[in-house]
This record gives sequence, structure tokens and C-alpha cells, in this order.
Amino acid sequence: MDRLFERRIVFVGGKGGVGKTTTAGALALMAADAGRSTLLVSTDPAHSLGDVFDMQIGNRETSLGPNLTGLEIDPDAEAERHIATVKMSMKSLVAPKMYEEIDRQLELLRHSPGTMEAALLERMADLMVDVRGRFDLLMFDTAPSGHTIRLLSLPELLAAWSDGMLGHQDRSRRLGELLKVFGRGHSREDEFGMIGGSKEAADTSRNGRIQDLLLNRRRKFHRARALLTDEAMTAFVLVLTAERLPILESKKTLGLLRKFDIPVAGMVVNRLLPPDAEGEFLRERRIQENAYVEEIDRTFSGLSRVYLRLLPHDVHGAGTLRDIGKSLMQQLSDSGL
Repeated sequence: MDRLFERRIVFVGGKGGVGKTTTAGALALMAADAGRSTLLVSTDPAHSLGDVFDMQIGNRETSLGPNLTGLEIDPDAEAERHIATVKMSMKSLVAPKMYEEIDRQLELLRHSPGTMEAALLERMADLMVDVRGRFDLLMFDTAPSGHTIRLLSLPELLAAWSDGMLGHQDRSRRLGELLKVFGRGHSREDEFGMIGGSKEAADTSRNGRIQDLLLNRRRKFHRARALLTDEAMTAFVLVLTAERLPILESKKTLGLLRKFDIPVAGMVVNRLLPPDAEGEFLRERRIQENAYVEEIDRTFSGLSRVYLRLLPHDVHGAGTLRDIGKSLMQQLSDSGL
């Protein structure tokens, strides 16, 4: 327990439907009960965080109890905010007659593949970098595994894109200086304000502001990447059930997490049948389940594992989550996770 909660950022992820939200909610509640100020964030578009706490949360920080705050990030709202911010930044750098073209291009971007993911990642990166001054622990209840892996890999891609844009900006600046030396500076204001070379001081100012924007963006994603790979700061907890497809997806997820150097603290095997469940059907299910548990123990022998039993009722409300959390904490403490 102490080792897991020593981290400042914890991701809880896995295949859809295996109990990520329940696990994240129970862990966050235990951290809050232990006195750690905790922000629990859902990044899954199909939010169920509010459902398990029996509270309305939404795209704003909402108190879930002492030391515990919840937030359900809305990808659509983040994409809108992201595009509005880009519009404002670009319009401050170009001639007014280009505003209509900027609006047109960014409206097309709104529906482009990856726009929502990029906007969501930017919000996550902001939280990771900035929230540590306000909370002791930031816990992410993530979308299903494949989506999460794409999000975790985006800092490298977007940082590389920013680096490329900065290189282009530097080449444009040097070209402008060369043209100026040979007396071939632009005679009119550059419409886009993004290609260096104009003799006017205003163009130099725009170039400097563009470079600042790109540098700030690059620094943000580099910081997020550094936090993601810092074992002392970040941990990923995999959740799965003792079934074929969740096991297969967990193998793939673990491989990708290791490829990107994301530290994995352990896994929660969820919804195991209670030992006293009776009936021929349940006996057959238990035989299959035992075989899958053995496979999990073999396949993930290098990871700490904890096990949760299937409950006879739905999970909702802090009381049920607290009971689950106590079971988790006892096993986490015993396993040294």
C-alpha cells in the first residue's frame, strides 16, 4: 500500500468491462481515507465514475468526500476548447484578412482523426504537470487499453511534431535574415505571419511568439513524458478478469507499456467466483476460471497480483467501494505492491 501510494500519479487500465472504474474508485477512496488529497479523473468517453459513486460529476472538479475530488473529462468539450485556443493563438499571429481561412481550416480539423485524442492528452498532460501542487495523488481511470496506449504514446509524437515545427521556424528565420542581407526582404506584410523574412519588426515579433508557443508545447509534452516514465512518480495498475480475451489484451498492454517505459506496479484480477457458489453451471465455470487463474499466475509471474471476488450485487456508493478498497489494501500490503 505504501509503495503504491508513494507515487503521485496512478493509472488504472485494462480491457473494457473488467472493473477499471470500480478499482480506481476503491483505490482513490482508500488513499483519501489515509489522508492523501486525491483527484480521481475518468478519461473514458463512456463515463461511469459518477455512477459508481452515485453522484453527478461531469467535466468539472467535484467533491466526492473528504480528501477526494472527481473529474470526468469530456473529449468533445476538450476538442472544442483545444480548437478555440488554437484559433485565438493563430489569429494573434496573422493578418486579419486570414481569419476566415483559419476558421475554415480549423473547422475541418474538428472532424479529423486524432483531434479528440490529442485534445484529451493535452488536458491529461496539463493535469499531470500542474495538479501536483494541489493534490497529493492524481489517479486516472482510463479508457480501454488500446485507447490508453495511443494516449500514452502521443507525447513522443506531438513533441516530435513541435520539434519539427521549431526547426521549420528557425529555417524560415534564417532565410529571412539572408534575404534581408541581399536586399530581397518582403515588400508587404506576410499574410500568414509564419514565414520569416519580413523586414518589419512586427514580423520578428510574430516569429518570436510562434516560437514561444511551440517551445511551451514541446516542454509540456516532454515533462508529461518524463513523469510517465519516472518509476518514483508514476505507476500503472492493470485490471483484468480470469477470461481469455482480457488475458490476451493484458499481455499486449503490458508489452506496450514496457515498450514505452511506463512503470507497471501490478495487476488486479477481478470478479472471481466465490468459493461457496453452488450449482453445476457454477462448478463448470469455476473449473475454467481456475485454469485461467493458473495461466495468469504463469504469464504475469513477474508482477504483483491481487484478487477480488464477484459481489452478489452491483457496485455503487462509497460504502461498497470502501469495502472493496479494504480488501484491495489488505492484499496490496501483503504482496508489497
